[in-house]
Amino acid sequence: MHGHGGYDSEFSDDEHCGESSKRKKRTVEDDVLLQKPYQKEKHGKVVHKQVAAELLDREEAKNRRFHLIAMDAYQRHTKFVNDYILYYGGKKEDFIRKRENDKTDMDVIRENHRFLWNEEDEMDMNWEKRLAKKYYDKLFKEYCIADLSRYKENKFGFRWRVEKEVISGKGQFFCGNKYCDKKDNLKSWEVNFGYVEHGEKRNALVKLRLCQECSFKLNFHHRRKEVKTKNRKDKIRKDCKESSHKKSRLSSAEEPSQKKDKGNSDEEASTSESELWKGPLPETDEKSQEEEFDEYFQDLFL
Repeated sequence: MHGHGGYDSEFSDDEHCGESSKRKKRTVEDDVLLQKPYQKEKHGKVVHKQVAAELLDREEAKNRRFHLIAMDAYQRHTKFVNDYILYYGGKKEDFIRKRENDKTDMDVIRENHRFLWNEEDEMDMNWEKRLAKKYYDKLFKEYCIADLSRYKENKFGFRWRVEKEVISGKGQFFCGNKYCDKKDNLKSWEVNFGYVEHGEKRNALVKLRLCQECSFKLNFHHRRKEVKTKNRKDKIRKDCKESSHKKSRLSSAEEPSQKKDKGNSDEEASTSESELWKGPLPETDEKSQEEEFDEYFQDLFL
């Protein structure tokens, strides 16, 4: 007897178990039929701890990648530094980069710059010298800009002009002194500039345009050579005088030569008449066109 006052058979539980087992078999068969070739098998049992740990690690790695990709370079760097300090210990001050040895392009140009580049200087060129040479090629080397602040010590500084100064007229139409912008009464000077560069003594002939006050500073110890521009009228007059002198010389030289030519012509006429009656004329060999071309090209290549 089973239950609360009711009648029940002993075979009822066995029937229910048989039906459930049949259903399970059908579901398994259906799953086998519906299973795709690339689909993984279903495990009814509990997963092993190692497999579960691997799956968790993969998910965490995906999340970390997602967060790292979302960060910029600086945020990523700070995160890595903080993680390193947390795990290994230390201070943030140890990771600060020392900027004492940092150099900009301008610092490299200042170290390797030359007032004038020679063929010897262009030997064994590294990237620093190439950068300085490229900057040198962009400078304008007709007139100089001068620093006359230490003129009493007979010390001067010169440099070539930059594109902005050429466009504004500084050093040519305005005074070439670094601290002067006067425009009137400018004079041109040639200076033999002696300087020491990379342990070598060198000289360079430099042209300057200065006002009266700055030219006084330039010539404080001894006078430099002034470059004066000649007027067109003076040039024309000199050319006319030179041409008249040449004509007079040529006319005086032509007079005796004409007299000599008359005497020679009379003698040649008498000799030619006497030679005509001596015998037949000598035969001259005519040159072909190819021979004439060969002689012409030989004269060209000599």
